[in-house]
Amino acid sequence: YYSSPLLLCYLYRKGKIQIQHNITTNLFVKVYYTCTKHFYFSSCFHFLRPEPKHRGAADSVLNSVRTLPCHILSYLIVHSFGRRMLYPGSVGLLQKAMRPMLQQGQARLVEEYDGQRNKLVACDGNEIDTMFVDRRKDGGRAGKTLVICCEGNAGFYEVGCMNTPLEGGYSVLGWNHPGFGGSTGVPFPQNEANAMDVVIQFAVHKLGFQLSDIIVYAWSIGGFTASWAAMSYPEIRALVLDASFDDLLPLALKVMPESWRPLVTHTVRQYMNLNNAEQLCKYQGPVLLIRRTKDEIITTTGPENIMSNRGNDLLLKLLQYRYPKVMTEDALRAVRQWLAAGTQIEEGENLKSSAVTSITMATVSGRRQLALFLARKYMRNFDTTHCTPLPISEFRPPWKLEH
Repeated sequence: YYSSPLLLCYLYRKGKIQIQHNITTNLFVKVYYTCTKHFYFSSCFHFLRPEPKHRGAADSVLNSVRTLPCHILSYLIVHSFGRRMLYPGSVGLLQKAMRPMLQQGQARLVEEYDGQRNKLVACDGNEIDTMFVDRRKDGGRAGKTLVICCEGNAGFYEVGCMNTPLEGGYSVLGWNHPGFGGSTGVPFPQNEANAMDVVIQFAVHKLGFQLSDIIVYAWSIGGFTASWAAMSYPEIRALVLDASFDDLLPLALKVMPESWRPLVTHTVRQYMNLNNAEQLCKYQGPVLLIRRTKDEIITTTGPENIMSNRGNDLLLKLLQYRYPKVMTEDALRAVRQWLAAGTQIEEGENLKSSAVTSITMATVSGRRQLALFLARKYMRNFDTTHCTPLPISEFRPPWKLEH
């Protein structure tokens, strides 16, 4: 019993035992001991609320019986292949194949950037593997700002998007989704939110950053935890979303048979409701959206149809929520034309910041110009595919409206 390989693997992941290697380097010792630092946080945000039930309805019992098969199927789908399709990085086989690459990436962060690895224990008991690079001691202005990075559905901090702000001289805090790399658990939405929460608490209470010094930067599906952080901590300085989407449901329907539409809708809304746009609209701070013009992942038809990119919907929903008096039908039509043109329209008429003072909302033309100005400020185009690493030239603090 005590020599069970499953038990040994479990104890090793929990840090209860240490496996001695024949070849032990200073790098291994450093990574091991920094990994034993734990930060505990107990408060949970229960942000996922079930739909209100109408009590007293005569057919409530019959309706429950009628929908029971759908509930059972949804549960089986999401706990079998559904979750793994959405978060392939949590699949053990993929992690095993990527292990040499992840070890090299972790070694580079520790050796070249003096990275500090920590395990954070979220309120649900999951251990979240993190890497912190402190640039405050370098004396640069960017180093005083902390960029918290949220990876994609097959991304790991070892080889992920945290390399972009590192090139810019920022202090950076990367973390792995529950079930990814050294993190435990399963990447369901509530677990994702709990992980994001303990990361922010760690940044504030242990690393000593103010919320106003934190930029949250996300790539792809990481936009869910990033928008949740912005909604829950509105004091953060800014939010940067790269190649992200407004809602998971349209993308899920794209890859599933049309006959499954009711089941897919119920499953997503019940178990994987990644409602980025809804959360983003609850944040009033600076936002930058980066749209990949050849994105093949978050389009509902294909990369050749740029209007099917769900980043467009994320921008439109944000502008309509923040500027309802500006975003009239004519203004919406103008913004959609700009989105459809991609990068070409930016080479044409350019509405500069100084010109906004001469725009009046009393005319249709004025509202259209103002809407285009706002669209250009909130979204930047990057002419590439979904998985191309973002160069530091494309990463910048979002535009802020001065009052």
